[in-house]
Amino acid sequence: MMAKNKEPRPPSYAVSVVGLSGTEKDKGNCGVGKSCLCNRFVRSKADEYYPEHTSVLSTIDFGGRVVNNDHFLYWGDVTQSGEDGIECRIHVIEQTEFIDDQTFLPHRSTNLQPYIKRAAASKLQSAEKLMYICTDQLGLEQDFEQKQMPEGKLSIDGFLLCIDVSQGCNRKFDDQLKFVNNLYIQLSKSKKPIIIAATKCDECVDHYLREVQAFASNKKNLVVVETSARFNVNVETCFTALVQMMDKTRGKPKIIPYLDAYKTQRQLVVTATDKFEKLVQTVRDYHATWKTVSNKLKNHPDYEEYINLEGTKKAKNTFSKHIEQLKQEHIRKRKEEYINALPRALNTLLSNLDEIEHLSWSEALKLMEKRPDFQSCFVVLEKTPWDETDHIDKVNDRRIPFDLLTTLEAEKVYQNHVQHLISEKRRVEMKEKFKKTLEKIQFISPGQPWEEVLCFVVEDEAFKYITDADSKEVYGRHQREIVEKAKEEFQEMLFEHSELFYDLDLNATPSSDKMSEIHAVLSEEPRYKALQKLAPDRESLLLKHIGFVYHPTKETCLSGQNCTDIKVEQLLANSLLQLDHGRSNLYHDSANIDKVNLFILGKDGLAQELANEIRTQSTDDEYALDGKIYELDLRPVDAKSPYLLTQLWTSTFKPHGCFCVFNSIESLSFIGECIAKIRAEASQIRRDKYMANLPFTLILANQRDSVSKNLPILRHQGQQLANKLQCPFVDVPAGTYPRKFNETQIKQALRGVLEAVKHNFDVVSPVPTIKDLSEADLRIVMCAMCGDPFSVDLILSPFLDSHSCSAAQAGQNNSLMLDKIIGEKRRRIQITILSYHSSIGVRKDELVHGYILVYSAKRKASMGMLRAFLSEVQDTIPVQLVAVTDSQADFFENEAIKELMTEGEHIATEITAKFTALYSLSQYHRQTEVFTLFFSDVLEKKNMIESSYMSDSTRETTHTSEDVFPRSPRGSSLDYNYPDSEDDTEGPPPYSPIGDDVRLLPAPSDRSKYRLDLEGNEYPIHSTPLNCHDHERNHKVPPPIKPKPLVPRTNVKKLDPNLLKTIEAGIGKNPRKQPSRVPAAPPEDTDQSDNYAEPVDTIYKHKGFADDIYAVPDDSQNRIIKVRNSIVINTQGEEENGFSDRMSKSHGERRPSKYKYKSKTLFSKAKSYYRRTHSDASDDEAFTTSKTKRKGRHRGSEEDPLLSPVETWKGGIDNPAITSDQELDDKKMKKKTHKVKEDKKPKKKTKTFNPPIRRNWESNYFGMPLQDLVTPEKPIPLFVEKCVQFIEDTGLCTEGLYRVSGNKTDQDNIQKQFDQDHNISLESMGVTVNAVAGALKAFFADLPDPLIPYSLHQELLETSKITDKTERLHELKEIVKKFHPVNYDVFKYVITHLNRVSQQYKTNFMTADNLSICFWPTLMRPDFENREFLSTTKIHQSVIETFIQQCQFFFYNGEIVEAPNPVACQPPPSNAVQMVEPMVPLQLPPPLQPQLIQSQLPADPLGII
Repeated sequence: MMAKNKEPRPPSYAVSVVGLSGTEKDKGNCGVGKSCLCNRFVRSKADEYYPEHTSVLSTIDFGGRVVNNDHFLYWGDVTQSGEDGIECRIHVIEQTEFIDDQTFLPHRSTNLQPYIKRAAASKLQSAEKLMYICTDQLGLEQDFEQKQMPEGKLSIDGFLLCIDVSQGCNRKFDDQLKFVNNLYIQLSKSKKPIIIAATKCDECVDHYLREVQAFASNKKNLVVVETSARFNVNVETCFTALVQMMDKTRGKPKIIPYLDAYKTQRQLVVTATDKFEKLVQTVRDYHATWKTVSNKLKNHPDYEEYINLEGTKKAKNTFSKHIEQLKQEHIRKRKEEYINALPRALNTLLSNLDEIEHLSWSEALKLMEKRPDFQSCFVVLEKTPWDETDHIDKVNDRRIPFDLLTTLEAEKVYQNHVQHLISEKRRVEMKEKFKKTLEKIQFISPGQPWEEVLCFVVEDEAFKYITDADSKEVYGRHQREIVEKAKEEFQEMLFEHSELFYDLDLNATPSSDKMSEIHAVLSEEPRYKALQKLAPDRESLLLKHIGFVYHPTKETCLSGQNCTDIKVEQLLANSLLQLDHGRSNLYHDSANIDKVNLFILGKDGLAQELANEIRTQSTDDEYALDGKIYELDLRPVDAKSPYLLTQLWTSTFKPHGCFCVFNSIESLSFIGECIAKIRAEASQIRRDKYMANLPFTLILANQRDSVSKNLPILRHQGQQLANKLQCPFVDVPAGTYPRKFNETQIKQALRGVLEAVKHNFDVVSPVPTIKDLSEADLRIVMCAMCGDPFSVDLILSPFLDSHSCSAAQAGQNNSLMLDKIIGEKRRRIQITILSYHSSIGVRKDELVHGYILVYSAKRKASMGMLRAFLSEVQDTIPVQLVAVTDSQADFFENEAIKELMTEGEHIATEITAKFTALYSLSQYHRQTEVFTLFFSDVLEKKNMIESSYMSDSTRETTHTSEDVFPRSPRGSSLDYNYPDSEDDTEGPPPYSPIGDDVRLLPAPSDRSKYRLDLEGNEYPIHSTPLNCHDHERNHKVPPPIKPKPLVPRTNVKKLDPNLLKTIEAGIGKNPRKQPSRVPAAPPEDTDQSDNYAEPVDTIYKHKGFADDIYAVPDDSQNRIIKVRNSIVINTQGEEENGFSDRMSKSHGERRPSKYKYKSKTLFSKAKSYYRRTHSDASDDEAFTTSKTKRKGRHRGSEEDPLLSPVETWKGGIDNPAITSDQELDDKKMKKKTHKVKEDKKPKKKTKTFNPPIRRNWESNYFGMPLQDLVTPEKPIPLFVEKCVQFIEDTGLCTEGLYRVSGNKTDQDNIQKQFDQDHNISLESMGVTVNAVAGALKAFFADLPDPLIPYSLHQELLETSKITDKTERLHELKEIVKKFHPVNYDVFKYVITHLNRVSQQYKTNFMTADNLSICFWPTLMRPDFENREFLSTTKIHQSVIETFIQQCQFFFYNGEIVEAPNPVACQPPPSNAVQMVEPMVPLQLPPPLQPQLIQSQLPADPLGII
């Protein structure tokens, strides 16, 4: 208590506010402002200021505790701090006179003195009197703050005399002044300080104020303060001045005139208002409410200052105005957006100038309402105007309110739209007309300056119309097109003439004579002359090409990123192959694994919770399970993470398994979607087979935070998903547990992962390690041409899709290993995939057992490169030629493809190599068995090849210099593949593209000779037949090879020691050189048996041996048939390579030659370029083949009915492989004629034709039903629309449009990119027109059902037989109307597009006939299993041709047109170099020969259907 008493208390003063009071008669209608002055001083905040205070009270209110039967009010106290920092407390008393509301006379009080005497009293007393706040407080005191007058009594220390200087309310100022004078006299007697407050100065009457000042000037020390309670001006100054008079120690305040004080106060208010408005302007949403915003701003100093000065009401008004401005601004912006979007809408709905050119705006509005796309552009609102509806808040609805179109702005936009269409139409027409004019000027050559052409077009109408910039832009575009085309054709020409360049001496620069020879040969080509004006560019291209020949690397490859080497490395890097070694280390011993990498997937933090629980049960990340310690590496990732797929498998973290945790139906569904994405990403895009089989485990979290009734549902749903995903499900164990995860669950899940790791290791390594990884039984090189129109994936898929495929040694990025059973043992085959330029770059340095030479049947350059490479290959090395095209139908429909396939087949025949074809649209080629027989042939000749390699190395040691191209003199280049007899006038017949070199499966009759390997593939028990195909060695193979003996060389790899021992052992046993073997010639006098055996061995005789017998034993019996110059005996149970040992005993020695001396095609092609001065052999001497070829009829494989041409209706155009056959004669087919006749009326079976899936990735768009891709507003699929628009904008005049295939990789990329983003721009992708055209065809090919339904095919067929043209067309028109509406709209769109393409036939050479050939299989989906369908293919093609020709008649009610002359649009013949000897064309059978179909062959040998 004493401490409290010692605290200094601020001085306290009581101020009495007095002034004119009384009845209305005395003071007028209103008071002089005493109450307002007190209110503003005591409670200065605007929200606490009440401008109305009444003195007329009821008796009850007068007797209440606030008034307390007194004629004075206690306003409370104010603590004030002076400038010197000294505080004081001021109690405010207002002396007034309360009037009875009944009698309108003053209430009777305890003090009956008149007001003047009462007001001058210095002692006031009223027990329990409450502080007065406002009039509403009277009678409701409990609802307001209750504060008593201190101790019920106060001593007045000073007086504040209020004088109203306003006009007054029915009151005379003189009477007031008289009353004030009397009051002042009475106050003076108290000897207390007095201050005059001139109130209501905001409504001041000047002479009243002057009178007050005059009154005060006559008094001693009487100060006048000009105040305004309403604006809070000088109110505080009054009381401060009075306190100073009571306490002389305080500084004397400066009395400021009203106007100056008012300006200061208003400046303060304005500043606060600006700050508050800026604060309010931070609100940008006009939906915000004052309640929300004020709560958010209430602690902000600017907000509080404004509220104190101006009050909440004004603040709310300010906020409301701002919100209204925001709304109006939003409406203005929306209107602006609508007006700006209106031209796009008009372009969509009113794009046809012919329709709207003469329409008024109101007529155009009616026309727009009828458009099908009207609802997608405009919205008709129920309530108008639009800016007073909730449509303004629908920011995602970009549709334009229809009532907005009635404005003048919209009408003006329409008028501008019409004028723009008129001018743009004219401009585009003139630019295109000028472009066509340039195209017609024949003398415009690549590189010709614009100035030279200007004089020829100066009078052209189109040139005069367009601007100079447009004309130069059109000419520049024309020049770029012809220059780019000319350069591409020139580069392609150089590749076609590969023999001219790849005979260069790579150790010396080409001589001037050689360059002259190159120019002399090329100068005959039109493609060479086309760049006459760009001679420097042409020379640069030529030198660049020669430089590439000298230094061929993937970095300098002329195909850029399309280099085969780059694509092979990328493909192998992204596949499972390079992970094989990593997996071998990671999962090598699953029983002894001591570190487990776990990926934990969950939603909303569940993954992290499980990881924390596992770590809790671990010690330093080591987990004890079943008596063993495992080191755990945990990676928890939230399922919502955008980096989920990138975090899953990194170079530093390769998971053994994935825990997927869930605790709700939503999280379980989310987990299922994530797993599907992971597997799809791994199996389709990255080709990661192990990641596709990554072990997943579903774990149910304990439901401790929710009701237990959800647990059975979650358990059931989790088990269902686990069954679907084929993964374990870990349930919540029985019992009650306080944590989300139980130790039992974690151990169960971890055991599952360890078991899966062991299982995966067994799967990815199905065969125990046979040999060291560095050792391969066979080394095969596959060569492909850079830039060929097929993907590397196509030619590698037979290997990559095999489970026996694995990665090669580290550092060999272009090699892979195959584990295949060949003969009776499993062999390791190393396949090295190289470009031709990489293969040619290094010659004769490494051992190669065989070559697979791939070329595109669509590209002459590909064949040219193959010829150049093959010419220099040693003829001891087996060769497999592979032609690649889209489908078998290409052979029948495209003469260029037919010619190249025939040439490849012809070369294979001449060198007795194997020949096959792969089809990009077929799935059958994705089997390793395509090359099984070739591998068998290579294995048979392995010892011979290695012996030849070693002997060749030995011969090289005796040479004084190294021959890059070894010569082949006549004496040592006897044709080792053909008989030595001089009268042997028949060589092997030409190969057929359909034969038995490649067999996917053997015939049932031959199954006894085959055994299944671990993949389910059949392989022969005994060695392959004696069918020696002599081949060359390649020049670049990665496996390590020992340098050749005694020859100092650089950069030559070492030979494998084990391989060297094998070769030396073979040489030791066989001191003589390997003689040639004789292939079985076509039999002339054979048994009519259906069964043919393949000879296992041959006994060779000297040249003089006269036995003219062939021996070809049957599989089951040994029958001797006449064969020339040899006897072939069927010996069962021979060892795998035993024939090599027997061959070593032959009579003579033969030095390996080159294939160019065995093939008349290769030799003649090379000889046409330059003279071969280093060879003694003449053209005729170099060949022992006959000039007269036996015309053999082509057939399919006798062993494999799938490959038989008489069964072409089974395989269709996607027959997996066409191969060569030399053994069939006409007699054999005659024997089977009766079988075919019995099957003339086969039973019709209704089958659903499922086309092969072309895509290798999952898509939610492509392959979907057409109905799922369109809407009533968008009847055309967006992808089709984009492709057609791109083609018509950029390539409508492209030669061979839809006939020339685009790059398949580009086609796939187009579809993949569209899958990810439907708004992708094809122009930005930089793809060719042909690639887009191919992607468009692929879209229709992938549809589940053809665009033209099967159900209408028969009607179309019958209608096409109507002879009268007019009647036929009208019937066809009725059939088209039967299409499903969706199909009809798309069919109409496509046919209209094809009609536009055909109209450009003079430049693109694609008539309606040509287009129908290309498109009818796509639109009608030919079912090659239906023989009747195949017999009418030409009719169906003619139907599509009719639709294209008569497009206007069928779809636009046009007139019937006459068909154009198809001859006029044929492409000009190419000027390719003619071969010395014309090729024998492939005699493939027509697509349909139903009379030859063998009924006894199994209906579906592969189980495809």
